Amino acid sequence: MPKQIKDPVHGYIEVPTPLLPLLDTEAVQRLHHIKQLGFSYLVYPGANHTRFEHSLGAMHLASLLAKQLDLDPDDTLLVCTAALLHDIGHGPYSHASEKLRAEYGTFSHDNIRPILTTPEIADILEENGTSPDEVADIVAGNHRLAEIIHGDLDVDRMDYLLRDAHYTGVPYGTLDAGRLIQSLILTDGGLAIKESGISAAESLLIARTLMGPSVYFHHVGRIAEEMFLMAGRSHFAGTSPESFMKMDDVTGTALLLNSTSAVSKEMMKRIWKRDLYKRAVYAGRELVDMNRLSSLRADEKKRLRQAIAETAGVPEEKIILDIPPLRKEMHMNVQVQNHHDLVAFEEIIPLLPMMNAARQGQWRLGIYAPSEILEKAADASREVLSIRRATKQNKLPGIIIE
Repeated sequence: MPKQIKDPVHGYIEVPTPLLPLLDTEAVQRLHHIKQLGFSYLVYPGANHTRFEHSLGAMHLASLLAKQLDLDPDDTLLVCTAALLHDIGHGPYSHASEKLRAEYGTFSHDNIRPILTTPEIADILEENGTSPDEVADIVAGNHRLAEIIHGDLDVDRMDYLLRDAHYTGVPYGTLDAGRLIQSLILTDGGLAIKESGISAAESLLIARTLMGPSVYFHHVGRIAEEMFLMAGRSHFAGTSPESFMKMDDVTGTALLLNSTSAVSKEMMKRIWKRDLYKRAVYAGRELVDMNRLSSLRADEKKRLRQAIAETAGVPEEKIILDIPPLRKEMHMNVQVQNHHDLVAFEEIIPLLPMMNAARQGQWRLGIYAPSEILEKAADASREVLSIRRATKQNKLPGIIIE
């Protein structure tokens, strides 16, 4: 019989009987111990939800969408399986460890094929008549049904926006997932949306835009993540963090807290105690040379950080240089069913250019340092990076000195 699980976001979630054995696999149970939002709990104490509950939520929404699209039983089981397993490739602290691993070679948490071939999972999929290759292709975005999990209006995004808003208490992630799902149709070209669902789709775009600076790119979360990355680089210097990606938050933290590297131990101890670095400089793109900064290689960024530390007269590990990439432009490669015609979403809705302009304006260069050397770090950063001083204070400051 199907099993019902009480969820604070969606109410009762029904897990189909064939998927119940997957819940008890090591790969899925590990997700209980990986925070969905990495270090955001240091900003929002309620943000302790995990990849496990998000995976259940995505599976639930996938089942609703499969019913809406009138998929046959085999395809329904396939997309629900993919939704349940789509995050098993994440390492400790979710995207933070993915960034660390990517510095040592190509890596994507969407490549779950190797995990699907382990006997524990492969045997269950075989018994269910579900192809591991098709599951992997859906999660990677290379399947005729991939848009359900990996698209512009996918169930993954619907769930994490709702769930992240719920657990942080930030209201900006609110969207009408039920209305959105009821408005989706399947065409020869993929997913399309009825004209009646445009408002629900717009709410998703707005949620993605507003949740960025409030949650996903909040400066405290970024500082903690950069400290974690410094700890990881110091610990794995000369080696590879491949095995680290199979750990969870607890075991990964324990490893770095007990590292032979003094820098790794200090960074993780500071995160553990919430004794974080502070913002010495927080500059908008109008105050820096974006053409120069956006084209820097990793080794060039490292030399700039060393130059800032040398100019400030402090050890290198006391300075963090955070040059985030510009947020990717949102696109809606989804058509709208307008009467009997299918037209491009972007032709009907003028909202996207405005949202993308807002996302670009949210970019900030960060220089982080211990509180006792903030002034030194700020002065050195302005000298090395030629940061201009803000002249207007009638909107969000381009540079903040703490």
